[in-house]
Amino acid sequence: MPDAVVIGAGPNGLVAANLLVDAGWSVEVLEAQPEPGGAVRSDRGVHPDFVTDVFSAFYPLAAASPVLARLDLAAEGLRWSHAPSVLAHPLPDGRCAVLERRARDTAAGLAVFAAADADAWQDLYRTWERVGPELVRALFTPFPPVRSGLRLAAELRTSEGVRLARRLALPVRRLGEEEFAGEGGRLLLAGNALHADLAPEAAGSGGFGWLMSMLGQSHGFPVPVGGAGALTSALVSRLRRGGGVLRCGRRVTSVVVRGGTAVGVRTADGETVGARRAVLADTSAPALYRDLVGEEHLPSRLLRDLERFQWDFATFKIDWALTGPVPWTAPGAGGAGTVHVADGVDGLTRFAAQIARGLVPDEPFVLLGQMTTADPGRSPAGTESAWAYTHLPQRIAADAGPDRITGVWDAREQEAMADRVEAQVERFAPGFRALIGARRVLAPTTLQAMDENLRNGAINNGTTALHQQLVFRPTPGTGRPETPVKHLYLASAAAHPGGGVHGAPGANAARAALRPHGLHALLHRAQRA
Repeated sequence: MPDAVVIGAGPNGLVAANLLVDAGWSVEVLEAQPEPGGAVRSDRGVHPDFVTDVFSAFYPLAAASPVLARLDLAAEGLRWSHAPSVLAHPLPDGRCAVLERRARDTAAGLAVFAAADADAWQDLYRTWERVGPELVRALFTPFPPVRSGLRLAAELRTSEGVRLARRLALPVRRLGEEEFAGEGGRLLLAGNALHADLAPEAAGSGGFGWLMSMLGQSHGFPVPVGGAGALTSALVSRLRRGGGVLRCGRRVTSVVVRGGTAVGVRTADGETVGARRAVLADTSAPALYRDLVGEEHLPSRLLRDLERFQWDFATFKIDWALTGPVPWTAPGAGGAGTVHVADGVDGLTRFAAQIARGLVPDEPFVLLGQMTTADPGRSPAGTESAWAYTHLPQRIAADAGPDRITGVWDAREQEAMADRVEAQVERFAPGFRALIGARRVLAPTTLQAMDENLRNGAINNGTTALHQQLVFRPTPGTGRPETPVKHLYLASAAAHPGGGVHGAPGANAARAALRPHGLHALLHRAQRA
């Protein structure tokens, strides 16, 4: 019998398992899919000569994560690669906002939109250099972040600190209007905010857009050399080298609870795997509580709160094997690993408003990855391994476009939506469609079938909006990985600090399991009582 059972071999589950093994625990990881990785996987399923990242692809949060840094995955062979430019947002008239590798180069490009915006960008980056490292440490440690929080609080006590707090709370549209005279800087902030499910008018979207933009400026949007699966392979290699056990194709169907304590799990094939000290779940919060634990072991207040749990946007993704580089009208987009495709901030607002109304957007905001540009070994010379995704409502009420997409995602609807995304790219890159040698369509239901944590393609395991962050994530409580069941811990992106590949939820759960009688556990029990 192992000391701990970890449900799910996504990045958070693997991080948690590695930290427990480092502490001398015996650990068994059970994964429902035939292979580990969760949403960090790559394959050659589009074309045998092309490496394609199936889900996530660019990893600024991983590059900045102190959790992953401490694991020293370079010792397991993990290497990172960068595109010449981090991110680009082209406009139909050929202008292009580009997040370059160096802040001064980004600033120089933004000066083309408005001369004063060069200094405005440098000012935002100087603020990041001052508070960013402490902010990252605060985000990626268990809540409340005592040490980092105290240092940040000291910063925020100053008049400049109060202004920074206001800046982070702003909607990204307002932040862009306050900081930049031209459109370029506004585009970089707003496009980055929509990596989550935050409309340009949402409170706090300015803070998220600034965070992602500054991470891109300081760390880039790196990719694992050879594909996203290389990151998973490094985590698995480290786990096994430390004595941890990983078993794939083992679907956990329930957590065994005795006397209010998690003592193991049961699998779909009838096996019971005991756990002497802890069970950690890299699953969604609704799946853990409703499906694996059961209502009889949970307080009624938590069950009521779960009824208000909000998923983030659904996702629709396309992978391409292109016979040549994307022929962008705006030359600045060619060297960027990530490209945002939308008609300015107003186009982003229109897109988000349609999703809020339950409509399939007629002109989708497209987030496109040029993977060979970022890592030349992903496809033959002169070609491009590329992908794009767009967001959709979790529940579709109607189609704002002409195709009558309802969300059943049969072959007709998948083809229609893929064609709509490609038409949007074609507007900014005439001739793009003629370069498609092969493509793969991943509808929301397909993404969920490949990773159950991606509910209808929800990539952040719950909304990033303020009402479901910090002490509100995944439900109002303490923002901690402890659950009402003793020795059971939530180790997924459903827990604080949320989505992205950085390992913090898994690390927080592992630390809680290692110190089950600490101050944080006492605070948790007091609030749940």
